[in-house]
Amino acid sequence: MPAHFQLLKTDTATAARRGRLTTRHGVVETPIFMPVGTQGTVKSLTPQHLRDLGAQIILGNTYHLNLRPTSEVIRDLGGLHRFMGWDGPILTDSGGFQVFSLAKLRDIRDDGVAFSSHLDGAKLFLGPKEVMGIQQNLGSDIAMVIDECPPWPCERDECARAVARSFKWAGQCKQIATDSGFLAGGHHVFAIVQGSTFDDLRREAAESLAALDFPGYAVGGVSVGEPEPEMLKQVGATTPFLPADKPRYTMGLGTPPQLLKMIALGVDMFDCVLPSRVARNGLVFTPDGPMNLRNEKYRTDPRPIVELGTDATGAANYTANFSRAYLRHLTVAGEILSCTLLTLHNLHFYLNLMAQARAHLEAGDYGPWHRAWIERYERGAAARSNGAA
Repeated sequence: MPAHFQLLKTDTATAARRGRLTTRHGVVETPIFMPVGTQGTVKSLTPQHLRDLGAQIILGNTYHLNLRPTSEVIRDLGGLHRFMGWDGPILTDSGGFQVFSLAKLRDIRDDGVAFSSHLDGAKLFLGPKEVMGIQQNLGSDIAMVIDECPPWPCERDECARAVARSFKWAGQCKQIATDSGFLAGGHHVFAIVQGSTFDDLRREAAESLAALDFPGYAVGGVSVGEPEPEMLKQVGATTPFLPADKPRYTMGLGTPPQLLKMIALGVDMFDCVLPSRVARNGLVFTPDGPMNLRNEKYRTDPRPIVELGTDATGAANYTANFSRAYLRHLTVAGEILSCTLLTLHNLHFYLNLMAQARAHLEAGDYGPWHRAWIERYERGAAARSNGAA
């Protein structure tokens, strides 16, 4: 049987990788960005929109879907793919991030995390048994282990306890997935490396989890408030100690330049709510930096967000059929269509950026290409912040 992940090419100037991940619901070409569908939907878009954008894999959330409508309801209706009408691969986060983000509503114990629901205060417990059972009900193609994401900044002793607890839970998750037939059925389980800003703890966590031979690995605990240089340092302190023949996933970030920088550090997979969240507030991404369509200067601007023919990111983007003036009008007026059109644009931008990265990896010039791309983006962002068009 062929390996579920094929490493097709490694860049000679950076640690960037071109790979191919096989799942029960299709093949994922990496590097890849995963649109976030936390509650069984990528906000304002239909599954057909996602297919038309070329999305290969999307993300759902164990914590939120188990609160409503519950994983049992989804299981009884045929699993998450059928429930939401998406026939491609789905990765589900275990709820470990909510251990961080809902700190005031949870109690961390050695056997898992006890939550008070952010919806109605109802009690919810997530341990290895629970998160693997929920993700089995959902039919996840890639299930994440439950982990403890320490805050930033944190004390070393606190971080070491989180690393130890996360390792224990990861081993239990893998054993449950093995005993239940989840892994044998072609589903994948990814471990999560924690360690905050402590390089030695990150190496210890990465090497310990690598010894458990998971189908994939994630770099967790980044983009939790630390400055970008520290975030990139944490990623760079982790990836060298992960197996080269397994996919690597950095969770919950980032901006377009950050993605390219992390690809150069050896990361294969990303997810982030940023492109869809900022779209709902009128912010769109361009090769020359982000553009805030609420700005008065776009009120009569007849051009599309990205002018066709000037850059590949605009070529196949449906939103390019509309002027900046119209899109600004929809945004300022609070029209729902603005959310759909701007989310389409931003997700297209992210997915197309990953396609460009794959193409340049195949061509062997990822190093100079990604540096030039970032330089243009940051130069344009600086110009816009200074009032240029």
